[in-house]
Amino acid sequence: MRIEVTRLVKQAERDLENARKNIGIEAYEVAAFLAEQAVEKYLKACWMVMKKETPPHTHSLTELGDALGVPASLRKHLVNLTADYTTSRYPDAANGIPYEIYDRETAENKVAAGEAVIAWLRTRMNA
Repeated sequence: MRIEVTRLVKQAERDLENARKNIGIEAYEVAAFLAEQAVEKYLKACWMVMKKETPPHTHSLTELGDALGVPASLRKHLVNLTADYTTSRYPDAANGIPYEIYDRETAENKVAAGEAVIAWLRTRMNA
């Protein structure tokens, strides 16, 4: 496996682990952001494995997922997570203060969505 793939996967796993931990400290917006980042990194790693080329420079999970054939049942998670790249960090993108907008239930749902997508991507990378 290419070193770039290994590095992306290792960081994605760490991001997902830290997303879970941030729920425990009530940093819900951080958990959402890290869930989005974990999925983005896994999508890009999977792109390199499946397509044998550098992934596009995008933060659109749906663009990456569609090109990789993510099933419709999981695509909804990509739609749900994509906005968190900005919304979880920037008040102007969130139309409010991100840490006041995100709650435990939302963060848990975001992390669960990320875990579901990543589980599918792992199967594609090991195929």
